[in-house]
Amino acid sequence: MAKIEFLGPIGKEPINVDIKHLSELKRLFENDLQLKNWIENCAIAVNDKLVSNLNLSISKNDKISLLPPVCGG
Repeated sequence: MAKIEFLGPIGKEPINVDIKHLSELKRLFENDLQLKNWIENCAIAVNDKLVSNLNLSISKNDKISLLPPVCGG
């Protein structure tokens, strides 16, 4: 299973998921209001590389990271 890690203020422990495409994350989190809101605003990295193609195929050894926007100075 692929592993999802939630960085920064999301505050959730990593989970393992069985998905074939990155686009399935929205469906996966549709019943979790906290994650549903984050998924709309986060950058996504697969195996430590930022991605923008949500049709990307996911393998069982991939690491998916949700990177929330941050403010700072």
